[in-house]
Amino acid sequence: MYKLLLLVLMSVVFLSLYGLQTDEELAMHTLFHGKHALNNSVHAAAQQSDQVKLASGIHSIDETKARTVAMQYLQANLRLNIANDPLPNTFLRSRVVVELFKIINDNEVFPYTYVNAGNGYSVTLDRPGVIMFIRLEFPRTYTVLQPITWTIKSSAEMVF
Repeated sequence: MYKLLLLVLMSVVFLSLYGLQTDEELAMHTLFHGKHALNNSVHAAAQQSDQVKLASGIHSIDETKARTVAMQYLQANLRLNIANDPLPNTFLRSRVVVELFKIINDNEVFPYTYVNAGNGYSVTLDRPGVIMFIRLEFPRTYTVLQPITWTIKSSAEMVF
């Protein structure tokens, strides 16, 4: 009888550990997917040249086009709607929050060092660029793992 009880208890422990490992693997996959989506959107935003200034020989980012393109890329890659809520039948379950969208343009002196001590982020840009932070929440599959929320950070420079 004791062996049967031990078998049942060990099965519960092993299944809990299996659930924990599955959630950890899915969490890392979600983090990497969010990072790649953010990198793509920031890079696309940094390539939106201001055509009027470019005609004068000044490399500058068109701020409205950059913001629009960044949000389009982020929404397409993470499968979000216009309000950054996940589309139906997608993996994410909560809104993706854009915490920071900053354009470092031609009015700054380069190299420009951006420091955000609150998030422990610093980057040095040699050209005009875009810096963006998003907050992404992991939708747990099992309740073994505690809730996880990441602030994902990325930056990109204009390529010319």
